[in-house]
Amino acid sequence: MLDSDIDQPVRDGPRAPLLRRRRVQVLLGGAAVLAVGSVGAALALRDGGGSASGKTSTLPTVAVVRADVTNTTDVDGTLGYAESYTVLAGGKGRVTWVPKAGDVIERGKRAYGVDGHRVPLLYGRTPFWRDMEQGTKGYDVLELERNLDALGYGDDMTVDRSFTWATEQAVIDWQDDLGLSETGVVKADDVVVQPGAIRVTKLQVLLGGSARGALYTASSTRRLITVNLPVSQQEIVRKGAKARVTLPGGKTTTGRVSSIGSVATAGSTNSQSQAGQGTETATIPVYVTLDDKGGAGGLDGAPATVGFSSTEHKNVLTVPINALLAHADNKYAVAVVDASGNVREVPVKLGIFDGDNVEVSGDLTAGAKVQVPKS
Repeated sequence: MLDSDIDQPVRDGPRAPLLRRRRVQVLLGGAAVLAVGSVGAALALRDGGGSASGKTSTLPTVAVVRADVTNTTDVDGTLGYAESYTVLAGGKGRVTWVPKAGDVIERGKRAYGVDGHRVPLLYGRTPFWRDMEQGTKGYDVLELERNLDALGYGDDMTVDRSFTWATEQAVIDWQDDLGLSETGVVKADDVVVQPGAIRVTKLQVLLGGSARGALYTASSTRRLITVNLPVSQQEIVRKGAKARVTLPGGKTTTGRVSSIGSVATAGSTNSQSQAGQGTETATIPVYVTLDDKGGAGGLDGAPATVGFSSTEHKNVLTVPINALLAHADNKYAVAVVDASGNVREVPVKLGIFDGDNVEVSGDLTAGAKVQVPKS
């Protein structure tokens, strides 16, 4: 914990100004310190020399409640799309059609055009490497038949590894709908094979160019947030864990950690950097996928803040952060108001900060009223 993360001592005199706070990390032995964040609720620091006990309440009150709280650490990341692919053409002829950057191409749709003919996209893990016709057997045949079946041409065809007469008839029907010669033969350069639907990111060929080599790059259609997490904080994430995502404009959505990188990258350094600084600031990539595919709205790329949840405490007493009275030596209290309006100060120990609330323990019960500053 950095020195800047710890509350400065409260001096005698007028009430200290409101400070912006985010959350508390629980330290060994039960002591707690306030961790400063960019956004959070205001914590009212009060004169450590006085006491609220014995006074009559003139401030608003809120109830102490029982709730589940989670310790969340916010880290900056970048919204984008998962995976990266290169669409290749290996045949002869001239490119007569290409998609635009941002276009989404799905199974059976045109990936590019050559000599006036459509070259469709099929889904698969292995590119076609040979011509397939009746009698051909192998995994590439299985991929072809799976796609024909998904496109609605598999009524009389068995999806297996054998290119049969029924497979040929399905291919002929498909070629007819594409406006191609109905040969019943599928050549390796007749299609583009990618793992799934693709989203065009950057064109690398001009219309009229040779239909050979890289045509454009693409990504998957799966939204992904990449976070470069300091290695020193890697214990706060685990694969499959939930995460809260905040996007520009205050829009929030949820996601899950899909994978965690295993290769650390040195932090930025310059000529003024001291030896070992790159090691101290090293990061690992953490990838977060959104639960709702439309959760990012129309944003293709944007900065994002990801809140990783680590520690969770269930059914604990909580109060708003600004109900805390801060005294010397990192000790805290709340001002409890009874039914007659009388105030007594109750010492509390802090647990997890969760948003605008904090876990507390002490001589408190759920439903008790505690003072908060006037808004």
